[in-house]
Amino acid sequence: MCSERHGQMRQIRGSPPLLTLAVHLVSSIMAEEDYGTFVDWAQMGDLAKTTGPSKVDCQDLKEFKAMARQGYWAKNHKLRAQVYQQLIKDIPCRTVTPDAEVYLDIMGKAATKKPSSHIPLPEFVNGIPVPGYCLKAEAVASAHQIINCVAGQFPDISHCPSLPAITSLLLHFSISEAQCFEHVSRMLSCNEPGKRLLDQTFLAYESSCMTFGDLASKYCTAAHKLIVATAQDVSDVYSDWQRWVLGDLPFSHVVRVFDVYLVEGYKVLYRVAIALLKLYCKHKVGVQKLPGNQQDSSKVREDIQAFIKGIASTITPEKLLEKAFSIRLFSRKEITLLQLTNEKSLKQKGITVRQTRQNVQLALNPDTFSSDIVSAKEMRDIWSWIPERFALCQPQLLFTTSTHGCSINRFYSHCEGYEPTLLLIRTTDGDVCGAFLSTDWEERKRGGNKLSFFGTGECFVFKLKPEVERYEWVVIRHPELATSVKNQPPVDTAPSDGQNSDNNSLQQPEKCAGELSPFLSARHFNLNSNNTSMFMAGNFDSIIVGGGEGNALYIDAELNHGRTGRCTTFDNPPLCAESFQVSLLEVWGFQDTMAP
Repeated sequence: MCSERHGQMRQIRGSPPLLTLAVHLVSSIMAEEDYGTFVDWAQMGDLAKTTGPSKVDCQDLKEFKAMARQGYWAKNHKLRAQVYQQLIKDIPCRTVTPDAEVYLDIMGKAATKKPSSHIPLPEFVNGIPVPGYCLKAEAVASAHQIINCVAGQFPDISHCPSLPAITSLLLHFSISEAQCFEHVSRMLSCNEPGKRLLDQTFLAYESSCMTFGDLASKYCTAAHKLIVATAQDVSDVYSDWQRWVLGDLPFSHVVRVFDVYLVEGYKVLYRVAIALLKLYCKHKVGVQKLPGNQQDSSKVREDIQAFIKGIASTITPEKLLEKAFSIRLFSRKEITLLQLTNEKSLKQKGITVRQTRQNVQLALNPDTFSSDIVSAKEMRDIWSWIPERFALCQPQLLFTTSTHGCSINRFYSHCEGYEPTLLLIRTTDGDVCGAFLSTDWEERKRGGNKLSFFGTGECFVFKLKPEVERYEWVVIRHPELATSVKNQPPVDTAPSDGQNSDNNSLQQPEKCAGELSPFLSARHFNLNSNNTSMFMAGNFDSIIVGGGEGNALYIDAELNHGRTGRCTTFDNPPLCAESFQVSLLEVWGFQDTMAP
């Protein structure tokens, strides 16, 4: 492990402890025999050639992040090993963190014996094997031994499917099993507030899968639609998202991702996984006509896995990272907020340990689902648009004009107390449109008799017939309409990313604006005078969705006549005929399937 004699250390002013770096790391420090003990150099191919700089000389955090993204140390294997060791050494950890000496004490004489890959891995890795990553066969066995030793020292770990891949990668760049064990332990013991390196519980892992689903729906719309169209269970497909990056990517690609991951943290995994999903979608559209029927989710998972394993023929590691960091509006703060929200949702449902996965798409049972406006297939399409934390809920019919009559008072009495709700409208012309409304209609009472708007940026409007289209909050597409709230306690003070253009995303450092993607809620923003926060409103004579220069939907007190037009909130075209007559109106709530 790098010691103080390996170079003078300097803490970068204003940088988090994880990103402390060695100002001078000289490759000659490491002896020839200190690196490559576990590497099968025959598998490395062109990667075995060592070129490029032999030291890192940097005093600026932004510059260092840019160097990681550009692959400054990517072609000098010993330098890369040194950088990894130093970055991991500087991870702020719990006071008592197992080190190399602990490993040697535990293993005793066994540490000198040939390890066996027949030693089963702990249950918490969820059956995920150790990827080879250009390691010798006996080195894979060493990884088994290290992981089992980690399991004994970290009894609180209950679910950590990424551990085999992380261990294999670190072993590739370690001089001994004991050093690899220490590096893994430090990553698991990171205690820097607001930071996460590895999911270690089912709650954390499952909420990360839900968060990935949210991000895919927002930033990878075409690919998300493809998965919805081809897989019976979208959540089952997305449950593999971490494995796409840590496990399925070829070594040449995953090691470049790891360069940036150790510097910038967990958000990098999301970015790369979204980029992989985009590439998979492009591949599928290019090679075949999309299937008309949904397939078993396992087949879709296997297809994605096969594509990612062979991705070296499609894109270089550098282009993959460039694509990942060209995604706009994608910030660590947004990920943190989504993660916390999804964790809270899972806790409320009592889902904190691994259990049989519930089907997100089939949370509505097609055999029992019944609507006079939409089919089960159309409701599935709507289901793919809603935030992931409602995925374990079933649609519950709260109100329908065919049963409860055309009265706005009855509408309110049946819908109050439910959050969120889904409004569906069929017109006398046969058009179908509606809105996802994030807030309880009871909120309207806060304005007294005065019509006042409420709701959050998760609201959206849509049309299903004659064509399918969704229209989200305009600020999502035009973030310049909102600015971050000043003096708001930050969730993450690190620079936000995603602000660079596609052409120079790897050349320019991230902006340090601390900006938040406008996707979670209007309360995170000071909105300008364009009235972009007018989501939903209601009083005794009308229901309104979207405001500003017009309304996305306006329904009168008899729930009989309506209007639709372009509004400032969603910037949508008319959802049907601009002046229409309601044939049928339904409101659906979200019933917790885990509730008694």
